[in-house]
Amino acid sequence: MFAVIRTGGKQYRVAPNDVIEIEKIAGKPGDIVELSEVILLGGDGGPQTGSPTIAGALVAAEVIEQKRGDKIIVFKKKRRKNYRRKNGHRQFLTALRITEILTDGKKPSKQAAKPEPKKAEKAPAEAKAKSETAKTEMAKTEKTKSEPKPAAKKAEAKDAAQKPATRTAAKAPAKKPAAKPKKK
Repeated sequence: MFAVIRTGGKQYRVAPNDVIEIEKIAGKPGDIVELSEVILLGGDGGPQTGSPTIAGALVAAEVIEQKRGDKIIVFKKKRRKNYRRKNGHRQFLTALRITEILTDGKKPSKQAAKPEPKKAEKAPAEAKAKSETAKTEMAKTEKTKSEPKPAAKKAEAKDAAQKPATRTAAKAPAKKPAAKPKKK
């Protein structure tokens, strides 16, 4: 069975377990929302259309996430008028998983699809052991970084002794040119 629904000024063909992205509607992830504007029902017994919607038909969906779409660049220009405007826009979207298509005024079941189980966290003993090894490695690297290299200091001193003083320090200040006598 499938249905054509209208939401956010657009129409979507949906079936159970489909995932769609629509313009933002209220709801938190895991909530069940009802989409009541069903335009067409198809499947067993041929298509059934409404004028404009089918009375008593309903599509139930679970909110997966609230997010934003890709950025769309809006650029306006009027030639020879030095008029240019650049704007960006990101639409707010809601991702839905269709759970049921209901007819005859039935209400959706309150059970949402179970979320995927998250990966189990590591045992506390393993995490503690990893943090201790990380600390010892950090201490080793800090010791090697803090020790000065004696060979490098000697080379720097040798280079400084060989270089002559810079020219700007040795130059005397420039003299002002003598003023020319005024002619009468």
